[in-house]
Amino acid sequence: MLYYLFEYLDKTLDVPGTGVFQYITFRSALALMLSLLLSTIYGKRIIRFLQRQQVGETVRELGLAGQNEKAGTPTMGGLIIIFATLVPVVLFAKLHNIYIVLLIVTTLWMGTIGFIDDYIKIFKKDKEGLKGIFKVVGQVGLGLIVGTVLYFSPSVTVRTDTSTSDIFKVPTETVILPAPVEEKSTATTIPFFKNNEFDYAELLAWTGEGYEKWAWLIFIPVVIFIITAVSNGANLTDGIDGLAAGTSAVSVLALGIFTFVSGNIIFSNYLNIMYIPNSGEMTVFIAAFVGSLIGFLWYNSYPASVFMGDTGSLTIGGIIAVLAIAVRKEMLIPLLCGIFLVENLSVVLQVSYFKYTKKRFGEGRRIFLMSPLHHHYQKKGYHESKIVTRFWIVAIMLAILSIVTLKLR
Repeated sequence: MLYYLFEYLDKTLDVPGTGVFQYITFRSALALMLSLLLSTIYGKRIIRFLQRQQVGETVRELGLAGQNEKAGTPTMGGLIIIFATLVPVVLFAKLHNIYIVLLIVTTLWMGTIGFIDDYIKIFKKDKEGLKGIFKVVGQVGLGLIVGTVLYFSPSVTVRTDTSTSDIFKVPTETVILPAPVEEKSTATTIPFFKNNEFDYAELLAWTGEGYEKWAWLIFIPVVIFIITAVSNGANLTDGIDGLAAGTSAVSVLALGIFTFVSGNIIFSNYLNIMYIPNSGEMTVFIAAFVGSLIGFLWYNSYPASVFMGDTGSLTIGGIIAVLAIAVRKEMLIPLLCGIFLVENLSVVLQVSYFKYTKKRFGEGRRIFLMSPLHHHYQKKGYHESKIVTRFWIVAIMLAILSIVTLKLR
C-alpha cells in the first residue's frame, strides 16, 4: 500500500526522496526491520492472548528428557510468523505482482490448514488433529492453484538468452540487436551442471509434434508433489525448540539471494542464469518472512515460551516450496532443505524397516532410537540446544553450497 502512495507522490507530485520506494533493496530492508519489530514486540501480546485462551501444548509421553516441562506451553505461535510477514508485505510490496499474490495465498492457505489442525488438537482434545487425508487434500489444492497460475498466467515468463544482451560491453559500432524474448516456459535449473536448464515439456517429446502444449500434465503434478513434501518435511522438523524456525530462516535467506539475482537482468546476465521478470519482488516478501522467523526465535529458542504448531510449520514449508518453484530452483530443495529431507527420510526408513522386520521376524526392529532424527539424538542424551545449534550449522553449510551452484557447474 505504501508503495503505491509513494509511487503517486514521486510520479505525480514529484515529491523529493519518494522515488527511493522504487528500489527493491530499500523496501526489503524496511520489511525486514518492521517484521522483526512486529514479531518481537507484538509476539509477546499474542503469546499472552494464547495463554488466556488456554491454548497449551498437549505433550505425548515419549520418554524424552525435559518433555513434561513443556506441557501447557502456548502453541499456535505460527500466528506470530504469519502476522509479522503479511503486514510488511501489504505495506511495502507490489500487491499486483503475481508472485506476491501467490505467496500471500500460500501463507493464508497453509496457515488455515495448520490452524484447523491445532484447533482440533487443543479444543477438541484430539491428539491426532486434522485427519491426514484432509491435510493432503489441502496441500494438493494449493499445489493445483500454484501450478495452474505459474503455467497459464501471462505474467509468468522467463528469459534464457541473457548472455546475448551484451549489457556490459562498450559499443564500438552501431549494431541493431534482436529484441530480448520473454516466453512462457516450464524450464527449471539443474544444479551443478554446465548447461543446467531442463524443460519439463521434454519429458513428453516422445508423443510427437506439439508436445509442448501438454507440459502442464507434468508441471502441475510436480508442483503438487513439491509443496506436499516440503510442507510435511517442515512439519516433522518442528519437534524441539528453535529447530524449524532457525533452519527455515537460513534456507529462506538463501532463496532470497536467488530471487534477487534471478529478477535482476544485470546479475542474471553476469551469472549467466535464467532471468525471471518481476520475480525480484519476492525479495520483499522473503525479507519480511526472514524477519518474522528470527523474531519468532526470540520466544521459541530454548526454553520455548511458545510453539509454532502446525499453524507455523505447514506455512513455512508451503512458502519455501512456492519460492523455490517460482524462482526455478526446486531441484535444489533436497540440498537447500537438507534438514527437512533427512527428517522425512528418518521417519520413512524407521516405519518401513519396523514393518518389514515385524513381518519377517515377528518382531519390529528400529534403525533409530526414535524418529524423526532429532529425537534420536535426544534419546542418545544430547541436550536440545546442542542438537538445534548443530542442525543450524549444517543448514548454513547446505545454504552456502546451494548459493555456490550459481557459478559451480
